[in-house]
Amino acid sequence: MAIVAAYFPITDPTMIFFVVLMIILFAPIIMSKLRIPHIIGMVLAGVVIGKYGLNILERDISFEIFGSVGLYYIMFLAGLEMDMESVKRKSRQFLIFGLLTCFVPLILTYIMSRTMLGYSHPASFLLGCIMASNTLIAYPIVSRYGLQKHPSVQLSVGSSMISLFLALVMIAALSTLFTASRTAGHTSFLIPLSTFLLSLFVFISGSVWLIPRLARYFLRRYSDAVMQYIFVLAVMFLSAALSVAIGLEGIFGAFLSGLILNRYIPKVSPLMNRIEFIGNAVFIPYFLIGVGMLINVRTVFTSFEVLLVVCLIAFFGTFGKAVAAYLSSLIFRLPQRDGNMMFGMTSAHAAGAIAMVMVGMRLEVSPGVYLVNSDMLNGVVMMILVTCIISTMMTEHASQQIVLTQSRDAISYPGSVKTTNTPDDDEKILLCVKYKEIAPQLLSLALLMRNQRLNRGLVALNVVYDDEKSVAHRETGLRLLEQLQQQASAAEVQMLTQVRLASNIANGIKHAFRETGSSEIIMGMHVHTERNPKFWGDFIQSLYNGLNRQIILIRFVQPLNTLRRIQVAVPSRAEFEPGFHRWLERLSRFAGQLDCRIQFHGREESLVLIGEYINNRHPNVRAEYTPMGHWNELPQLAAAIQEDHMFVVITARKGTISYKNALERLPDELQKYFSGKNLMIIFPDQYGDPKDDRMSFTEAQHHEETSLYTTISQWIHKKKS
Repeated sequence: MAIVAAYFPITDPTMIFFVVLMIILFAPIIMSKLRIPHIIGMVLAGVVIGKYGLNILERDISFEIFGSVGLYYIMFLAGLEMDMESVKRKSRQFLIFGLLTCFVPLILTYIMSRTMLGYSHPASFLLGCIMASNTLIAYPIVSRYGLQKHPSVQLSVGSSMISLFLALVMIAALSTLFTASRTAGHTSFLIPLSTFLLSLFVFISGSVWLIPRLARYFLRRYSDAVMQYIFVLAVMFLSAALSVAIGLEGIFGAFLSGLILNRYIPKVSPLMNRIEFIGNAVFIPYFLIGVGMLINVRTVFTSFEVLLVVCLIAFFGTFGKAVAAYLSSLIFRLPQRDGNMMFGMTSAHAAGAIAMVMVGMRLEVSPGVYLVNSDMLNGVVMMILVTCIISTMMTEHASQQIVLTQSRDAISYPGSVKTTNTPDDDEKILLCVKYKEIAPQLLSLALLMRNQRLNRGLVALNVVYDDEKSVAHRETGLRLLEQLQQQASAAEVQMLTQVRLASNIANGIKHAFRETGSSEIIMGMHVHTERNPKFWGDFIQSLYNGLNRQIILIRFVQPLNTLRRIQVAVPSRAEFEPGFHRWLERLSRFAGQLDCRIQFHGREESLVLIGEYINNRHPNVRAEYTPMGHWNELPQLAAAIQEDHMFVVITARKGTISYKNALERLPDELQKYFSGKNLMIIFPDQYGDPKDDRMSFTEAQHHEETSLYTTISQWIHKKKS
């Protein structure tokens, strides 16, 4: 045994990393067998391998670095996945729950420390601040169940930030008071406190002003996946470092940067997938294992005082969090399962508590006597293990309750607005790609518009002219589709790719559309105007006239995740078209994923129905409605379309109920008034079979882009001028 012990603790960096990876690999497997949340497995594994356990590994600098990154990652992800519109709409609830979950455990712990443990006023206040804060250690459980946007989860995340912020400010004020009393007495306390508050105001204001501008500048100019990821991490660490510099913990800066970058990183984007994957695979487990390595279980059994401190701190702090959670759920009239979720999410303490107690260990009450003694330190560390177990088990239980309830509601009310899809939803998006300049953006648009719950793959099509250059063009198309497939795989979306030879591009697209069973088409507008000056290009007009399903044409000027507003022009009687709800659903998802405003321009009767649909199906979408009396007012909208806006035109095919003669001028108006703007044109679904399937004397087989009457009218106008 002594021979084996001689090899421990392991000091070789390669073996240290190997042991950690084995824990990350096997802890979830073993914990799932025991029906225990795997997060507890990570913490317990840290207890076993640490110096207070089997002493297999030392908590060296790697655990400090990766642990800090993991803690920042948890807070950063929580900020990224916050539903900012819900925060704005429910700001009162966030504030109430945040104040309750901060001050209820603080007061209970303070009274307990003074009466039962006999601690001093500053020590009791410090311990109360520690229990007032919490760490979202159970957040990965919520992510695994897909409940990030559930109201109880949003309330828990927002209130955790409020309570953490208040606790950090009070700890900083306590530290400032001790420093001032040691240097120049209590009278100088107001000067450092005012300096701290001023620094905090400058930090928050500067971050809110600077980070969005940096994000828009960088994301517009650089599309490389690695560069974007490094940029996001750099912003997170810079914000955390500045937070530490003003006297707060870095977790506050990490959360703040996540909130600010929230709208620039869509939830379904490959960038978001990379951030979550790397964090959940390496950094967050490293942090959890490092927390476990700090816990000395032996102290509980060697001293009754430590056992008493652990029990009292864990009980009163956790009881305070429970009171705040269930009282808030009663005030907000939420079901008990939501109260369980709020309690589970807000009851855990981790490295943030360690950081706060370390502050107390540096505060000298008298020469050689510090505010925090060894009993309090051991009690806080053991309390971390107890609260982590309670938090993860309660969050796991609450998540299962919520998911089961949602599933029962979906079965009982399949046609209700509670479900985001219906059983007969035929969504399957076909991407027509040709130009490598815009193909990645087309895929990003499809990812933002698709229904994630259906989890259906995409189809990417490249049609090549069947001529003497077809072999070379086919190779180019294959390379382009391979790149898109890699981008889709990064977002965990399956994609079917196809290169098709055809003597007629429009017919090739239509045939592929039917063969793949697609529901709609997304394609870019041609970018090489010097080759083809026509607005629609060579074949788009033939495509939308010969296919009665939804077609979305898009022209990009800047990346989608930098858009601030979507402006939609809706023709009169658009609500009577068969494809009304399809394009409205796609645009609602688009705006919701980007977290940007969407403004509809149209007739009052159309806007009323649009508003009802969005309020019922997508209540978090920030929609605005502006009456537009006549389609002739379309050019007047150009002045309001800025470079970071997307202008969407809902048009119609000839012979449909919402078609009007003014639409014949649409290509000229778009070229004249909306040149250089982000542009989207939507041809909605129509009834009937495609016109190229059968011949009919009552239906025209082809529609010209510009009618003869329009051509004559333009010629007369030129002659007069």
